[in-house]
Amino acid sequence: MASRRRMLLKVIILGDSGVGKTSLMNQYVNRKFNNQYKATIGADFLTKEVQVEDRMYTLQIWDTAGQERFQSLGVAFYRGADCCVLVYDVNVMRSFENLSNWREEFLIQASPSDPENFPFVVLGNKTDIDGGNSRVVSEKKARAWCASKGNIPYFETSAKEGFNVEAAFQCIAKNALKNEPEDVYLPESIDVGGGHLQRSAGCEC
Repeated sequence: MASRRRMLLKVIILGDSGVGKTSLMNQYVNRKFNNQYKATIGADFLTKEVQVEDRMYTLQIWDTAGQERFQSLGVAFYRGADCCVLVYDVNVMRSFENLSNWREEFLIQASPSDPENFPFVVLGNKTDIDGGNSRVVSEKKARAWCASKGNIPYFETSAKEGFNVEAAFQCIAKNALKNEPEDVYLPESIDVGGGHLQRSAGCEC
C-alpha cells in the first residue's frame, strides 16, 4: 500500500574513534546505552521512523568507523547522504580540531551537488563526564566554529544520559529533508543486510 511507504533520509555520522557515535545512534534508536566501548568495524546502520511536519519518514543512520584505516571505505557509504553529523568529545580537544578534516573528507567522498549548502549538524558529546569539569572545548568555541562554516546547527549531548539526543536527531531529520531533491521510498519489505529496523511513533519536539 502506497500509504504505508516512508520517504527515506540517509544520514552519516562521522568523528574520531571513541567520541560516542555508536552510543548516540543506539540511544536515539533503541534508548539504550552500553558502558563497554567496542569500536565500529567498517560501517553499520540503524533505521527509525520519525515524524517531521505531520509526515512520517524513515531515517537511515549510518555509523562509520573513526579509525584512519577504515576511512577509505567511505565513498560507498557517503554517496547519497542527505545530512552529515559531525561528532566530537567535549573532553578531547583533538576530536574537536579534527572536525574540519571530517567535514572535508565527507565533501570529497560524497561529492554533493551543492557542497556550499550541504547540511551538517555538529554534536559535542559526553557532556556528562565528571560533571562537566573535564571538558576542554567550550560551547562558545564550538559555536564559533559552526558559525564559521555556514552556521551549522550545534547541540551538546550525552549519549549516556540521553541529554539532547532526541532534539538533535529531530534537527538532523529536518535538515536531511531540506536536502532531499525527490521522494526516495523504502520498500515495505527490504533485506537490510545486517542493519536493524526500529519503528517508533515518531518524535515530539
